[in-house]
Amino acid sequence: MKTISIGKQDFASLREHNCFYIDKTDLIRAWWESQDEITLITRPRRFGKTLNMSMLKSFFEIGADVSLFEGLYIAKNKELCDAYMGKYPVIFISFATIKGADYQDARDGIIMAINEAYSEHRYLLEWNGLTEGERRCFEELDNYAKNPGMKEPVAN
Repeated sequence: MKTISIGKQDFASLREHNCFYIDKTDLIRAWWESQDEITLITRPRRFGKTLNMSMLKSFFEIGADVSLFEGLYIAKNKELCDAYMGKYPVIFISFATIKGADYQDARDGIIMAINEAYSEHRYLLEWNGLTEGERRCFEELDNYAKNPGMKEPVAN
């Protein structure tokens, strides 16, 4: 029996726990085919922005769990799934939990969120495809995480 989940924003968790999910996986195809360089998603609070971004991450992320998409619309598009599912490192950042009493607190929270997202992909530091600037960015974020509140510019 399916359960109704209120406020859950993690696609994988919804699917793994057999929660009701309104299939919006055609967004994956539509977004990919649009070839937009930048995508701005503006909707009021509680309209599923984070859930849709989580779905995109679950689809494109290296090591994607194919079973999460079984029975959903996108699974019928075998060509797209074979070509793109599980093929990319994905940096997913949600600012929903970042709170701060002042500018410095909010800044620290944002930098920590960025650092956490980068940390998931530290294996890329072993890859020869990173530019020197990208490698330096990784190192600066790591240093900032170890020394929050530092005044030096981070990843400029």
